[in-house]
Amino acid sequence: MARKKLYRPIAAMAKKIREYRALKERPRASQRFALDLETMRRPLTQKRLPVRAWEDARNEQRLLALLSRLPRFGLGRVVTRKSWLCAHDEPCYWVIARVRADYTAEDMDHGRAWGYLTFRGKTEEELKEIDQVMYHDWRVVPKHEEEAFKKFTPVLEETIRYLPYPPLLRAMILAQWQKEGKPITEEPMIDLEKVTASPRRRVKTKGTGTPV
Repeated sequence: MARKKLYRPIAAMAKKIREYRALKERPRASQRFALDLETMRRPLTQKRLPVRAWEDARNEQRLLALLSRLPRFGLGRVVTRKSWLCAHDEPCYWVIARVRADYTAEDMDHGRAWGYLTFRGKTEEELKEIDQVMYHDWRVVPKHEEEAFKKFTPVLEETIRYLPYPPLLRAMILAQWQKEGKPITEEPMIDLEKVTASPRRRVKTKGTGTPV
């Protein structure tokens, strides 16, 4: 018989105190993501920034560094990223809805932000936390350019309905048609609409799990 584990209130309290101290002593975002522009290293971890990011780190700014200069921390403003502008023709941006700045950071250029994402012209209705706020490629869209920046005309995608059969299955169908005397006037094709609309067949099993 297994021995019942005793509850030790002093040990449990000590564990909670250790967890609380570790939580309080953990480095803030301003310490973790601080960057020395001369050596391109983070003072806390001494990790070096990738060479490809050096130009953006010197010329661009973090998201919170931009929002801290705007009234009400840029609530309602549209922000985007340089990488999105270079990679996609469709509009990609965030609409700022909530900001929590780290007031212990110099110039309050660190913190967290939430908003509504529009990626490649598709807008999400759920409020989400903005990731990668510490990256150095964020840009604020000027107010007089927001409407033009958001405009997007979706391109109708061509849907494929018919696909050719695999060679062996095609040969079997043609042989069946020839056996039945049907005239072969067209190529046998797979109708995708019928395939996706037809319900899946349920396989009945016995008590042993063997399909009938």
